[in-house]
Amino acid sequence: MQTLGRKSLAAMLFLVLPSLAPAQEAQHVRYQDIREGAYSIVAQVRAKPGKEDALRAVTLPLIELVRGDPKNLVYFLQEDRTKPGHFIFYEVFASQADFDAHNAMPYVKAWFAKLPELAEGGVEVLRMTILEVPKK
Repeated sequence: MQTLGRKSLAAMLFLVLPSLAPAQEAQHVRYQDIREGAYSIVAQVRAKPGKEDALRAVTLPLIELVRGDPKNLVYFLQEDRTKPGHFIFYEVFASQADFDAHNAMPYVKAWFAKLPELAEGGVEVLRMTILEVPKK
């Protein structure tokens, strides 16, 4: 796995963060359970040329599966509008142990096993910590 550069991170966060506005809170987003120090992931994967639809087809089922995990607090899957097959993931778990348990799930392992055929360079992951937002 590679580490994302600062410019890549800034661009992804610019795209991700507006979608997390409290006014748009959905049932699967449990903001009340997110505490300072929660384990957060911003990751990206790019389809090999001609494999965009295949990668999308194996990736879309992750939304329901991950959001159904009681240890997952937030999960968003996004696709670049100008580069089909370029996916960005935003995930929040209470701890690294919860995230590691998520990665050990059979459906996650099965998804990773398909990547050599479908994705260029695997998944690039940026591991982050949630910082507490000051209360007004």
